[in-house]
Amino acid sequence: MAAADRSPEPAGPALAGLVERHRETLDKATAALAARDYWSPYPEFPKAYGETAAADGKAAFDALLGRPFELDQPGTDGEAGGETSPYGPQLGITYPHADPEALVAAARAALPGWAAAGPLARAAVCLEVLARINARSHEFAQAVMHTTGQAYGMAFQAGGPHAQDRGLEAVAHAYAEQTRLPRQARWTKPQGRRDPLVMEKTSTAVPRGVALLVGCNTFPTWNGYPGLFASLATGNPVVVKPHPRAVLPLALTVRIAREVLAEAGFDPDTVVLAAEREGEGLAKTLAVHPEVRIVDYTGSSAFGEWLEANAVQARVYTEKAGVNTAVLESTDDYAGMLGNLAFSLSLYSGQMCTTPQNLLVPRGGIDTDQGHRSFDEVVADLAAAVGKLLGDDARAAAILGAVVNPGVAERIGRAAEGAYGELALAPREVAVPDFPDAVVRTPALVRADAAKPDDAAAFLGECFGPVSFVVAVDSAADAVELLRRTVKEKGAMTAAAWTTSEEVEAALVDACLDAGVSLSLNLTGGVYANQTAAFSDLHGTGANPAANAAYCDAAFVADRFRTVQVRRHV
Repeated sequence: MAAADRSPEPAGPALAGLVERHRETLDKATAALAARDYWSPYPEFPKAYGETAAADGKAAFDALLGRPFELDQPGTDGEAGGETSPYGPQLGITYPHADPEALVAAARAALPGWAAAGPLARAAVCLEVLARINARSHEFAQAVMHTTGQAYGMAFQAGGPHAQDRGLEAVAHAYAEQTRLPRQARWTKPQGRRDPLVMEKTSTAVPRGVALLVGCNTFPTWNGYPGLFASLATGNPVVVKPHPRAVLPLALTVRIAREVLAEAGFDPDTVVLAAEREGEGLAKTLAVHPEVRIVDYTGSSAFGEWLEANAVQARVYTEKAGVNTAVLESTDDYAGMLGNLAFSLSLYSGQMCTTPQNLLVPRGGIDTDQGHRSFDEVVADLAAAVGKLLGDDARAAAILGAVVNPGVAERIGRAAEGAYGELALAPREVAVPDFPDAVVRTPALVRADAAKPDDAAAFLGECFGPVSFVVAVDSAADAVELLRRTVKEKGAMTAAAWTTSEEVEAALVDACLDAGVSLSLNLTGGVYANQTAAFSDLHGTGANPAANAAYCDAAFVADRFRTVQVRRHV
């Protein structure tokens, strides 16, 4: 029996219509999980949404500013808000603040009806939510841009279609796992001359309970949608607790989800928004609530580790921090390597959990198609490549975006002062005429030596933002071992390497398999170490300290429900 036939048919014309509308997309998504080739139902080019879509999205965003965000949900006891765009202006939006007990109780009350819907109906509802979000991708791009500091082009792609891809990927995995066992089966055991034993057995996917999504400041939708839709698709109501500096993208998501749920005949409290006031610490309160059985979190290692240690009643999925490492051993496309690295270090001002931080280079230099380049030449050439990429302010702003929070700005300032070591490339201010108050800075490159303890202390700590270290090591073997040790001890979301040596490549692969980090080899074109593609690439592995889960594999969804059997004699 095909997986698509193992779920009970949804009841009611509204649900049946959603299933008919989205069944083909669901089937293609589940097929894409196995093929691992490029596939997406959501266009990533802004013009694909219509000639007026960008202007319409900007108008919709502007209409949200300076006013209360309408959201009718239980337990409302006041307002919360205070977002300021990294580009300067205050958004002036206030959100309904609710008593956390009331939110959890409402979500828990919505669980039976949502659980009873079955995997197919839940998947169809989730796909309708994603379809409506996709239609408003330009509005979401504005919301993401002005809460995260991403430049508009990146905010549109990463905050829109690529985030939607990750949400759909989670739904497809969830549906496949819930329907892996047949809904009904007949069991017949021969008994020789006696009549056989015959039983009917029913298997039902039962959700864990209320889920909590703790949103992040830098990628509220891209990092939020996998957990949100994995929990929803497996039958768990979700309390969405956005980062206080990036509420709007997830508030819009919650409002759309509640509209779709109500139209399909479900309790809209299956998804609720938990906006918090300054200093409230709402994530801690919700995370240890006895009714909260799933927690999804992206952010600092300190709070991720706190969740893992304290939210013991829940299954906790964390993506924390790490020290991403790249090895530059040799290359047959030196210009391509430098260009690829320059863009990787610059994109969104290095404010990505996947940005390479430590670039390990043998102190004797590297062999290239342009001849042997000394360590000093590699450092200078990389600095020149970054400088050339970001030499024009308009282009630089479109790549860098704005600095997302004061902590990143402080680290850039410390790098400029030489606090991390000798500068190979000093950061500079970039002017953005449309947003004169935006804080935009180019990356800093710091020279370091693995043999010097003070240098090692600097580059072995996470330095989130546009600060990277070019580290001299004694040999390729030492580079491989330093990569291995860094990932095991500090964690990493990505690793990258450039080499023309089969022996070195084999050692790198072995080290990454051992340490549990995905490796990008010899990237010189339009794919970068800090980017991953839904339905093909896993984001993280769950096998090193940087994260205990991966977007998105079966393990990310399978423990959000359990299968309960009922058996009876025929």
